[in-house]
Amino acid sequence: MDLTVGRSEVVGLVGPNGSGKSTLLRGVYRVLRPEAGRAEVDSHSIWDLTAKAAARRVAALVQEPVADFDFDVREIVRMGRSPYLSVLRPATTGDERIVTEALDRVGAASLADRRFRTLSGGEKQRVLLARALAQQPDLLVLDEPTNHLDVRHQLETLELTRQLGIATLTALHDLNLAAAYCDRLYVLDAGRVVASGPPEEVLSPELVGTVFGVGAVPSVHPVTGRRHLAFFPLRAGEGTATNGRETG
Repeated sequence: MDLTVGRSEVVGLVGPNGSGKSTLLRGVYRVLRPEAGRAEVDSHSIWDLTAKAAARRVAALVQEPVADFDFDVREIVRMGRSPYLSVLRPATTGDERIVTEALDRVGAASLADRRFRTLSGGEKQRVLLARALAQQPDLLVLDEPTNHLDVRHQLETLELTRQLGIATLTALHDLNLAAAYCDRLYVLDAGRVVASGPPEEVLSPELVGTVFGVGAVPSVHPVTGRRHLAFFPLRAGEGTATNGRETG
């Protein structure tokens, strides 16, 4: 597969379970070394950099269950400055300013003195996003950032992501969220990119039927103006859904 993410662009990876979304992302944020190919940020190969140098360019928010750290929120976000610190370069007032700004950007300044384990799921996600921002990355990688969040916090998280102005590569299960918040989509199936482009071009009833095995009727969301899909099960032997009529 071959894909690009432009500056300030939100690019989504969608596909059924096992299609390769998380595996691909792990190769980008240096957890799973690719057997072939390159992952580059601004022409720098991520795997040719030291771990600290790579962490200054790529920050990740992953879908594994969040540990209930026994730290306060500010300490959690301060961990994002680790790639810049060493014995010879301790934390400075500049680092503390960056931590404060990261909390402000995600609307979590009021949580700074709270214990992380006392936060709600949505609040924890904001704090972990602030930690990623404190790394000052060129690329933000999000693996199912709305996983385990209620509807309100799903929307808040993705609204915030769009407002950050950082090149973002995110895997999403919910096709309607992907259509509403991503500039471009790559559709993965069995480890291959089978379609790419703007959501309104990519998420056709034919593709959804072939890749996801469900029927889809497209329409225009009355508030966002973006593509919205209504899903229905396909009957045995029905094949792809081609009779969806776009409305709105």
